Amino acid sequence: MDPSSATRSADALGKIAPEAFDRLIAPHLGAARAEVLVGPRAGHDCAIVRIGAGRVMAITTDPLSIIPAIGLEASARLACHLLASDLCTSGIPPAYVTVDFNLPPDFDDEALGTYARAMSATWAELGVAVVAGHTGRYPAQPDPAVSVIGAATLIGLGDEGRYVTPAMAKPGDRVLVTKGCAMETTAIAAHLVPDKMTYELTRGGMSAQDVDAAMARARAMLAQVSVVADCRAVLSVGVRDRAVSALHDATEGGVLGGLLELAKACGHDLRIERARIPLSAEARAACAAFGGIDPYWTLSEGTLIAAVRPAAVVAVMDALRRAGIVAAEVGEAVTGKGKLWLTEADGVVRPLDTPEPDPYWDAYARAASR
Repeated sequence: MDPSSATRSADALGKIAPEAFDRLIAPHLGAARAEVLVGPRAGHDCAIVRIGAGRVMAITTDPLSIIPAIGLEASARLACHLLASDLCTSGIPPAYVTVDFNLPPDFDDEALGTYARAMSATWAELGVAVVAGHTGRYPAQPDPAVSVIGAATLIGLGDEGRYVTPAMAKPGDRVLVTKGCAMETTAIAAHLVPDKMTYELTRGGMSAQDVDAAMARARAMLAQVSVVADCRAVLSVGVRDRAVSALHDATEGGVLGGLLELAKACGHDLRIERARIPLSAEARAACAAFGGIDPYWTLSEGTLIAAVRPAAVVAVMDALRRAGIVAAEVGEAVTGKGKLWLTEADGVVRPLDTPEPDPYWDAYARAASR
């Protein structure tokens, strides 16, 4: 339960607003147990539970969905990596998963088999065993643009001294961002509205050959909509005071939303330079093709935000480079109370305390309906 999206009305798509979470969910979390070290809170991708003998269990839950534009198999792989990305930000590798399929009546056995096989292959690649679950068919949703067909809970086990949370970031830590803005938005747009993306790239002055190459890169981004490899690379250098103090997966709310979540989670301010945040031509074109949405605030699963101790920045960047992952140092954590201070290209510094609504879901629904 990560209540990290911006304030939205009751009928808006996506995660509920932090205010709604604090009012409706946070006061109702069942029994208080001392072994729960990290429970549901803003900016945290997973929970941490102490299980004894110096070991902890990391846990995360997310929906399972089908995105028609990319098909059953790619949707299944993406669902697995969305879960694994959140879990890996804890510093603990995934190991076990429970899967709940709540299928519409017209989701036949062949489709279920295709989806389940693709999930199984992805879980095997990630070293994850399916240990429990539920499968059934129930009344269909009213023609959603993205079909949510259940949920899954992913679990990992590790040493207590190896986990990290966004709350561990400290003033002086440097902030790194991998890959760039609007990763998932770009990948989906390349499959859902390729003609519009091509038009926007052409309008930007690209040659036909460069446009073809850019569209190929955008379609290939679907395989990069995961931070599993990013986490493995940065964690190989060390955790906490040795190197990486905090990790956060930029999903709904995009890169700026994720940075603001990190600031609020650690209780310190972040000073960030917008010009340092990578933004590809493909991402610009994808957001234009979706109706002019803001690439800095839109869905960017696949982008990892890392807080790193200053002495370890070079080693962490080297580890990412060896893994073939582009990254940039975009700012630092400073003493404060949980704000994001964004330096614009003209030198003006804007304080951000409240996230902007993620425009992706409405833009996707409009595009899918056409």
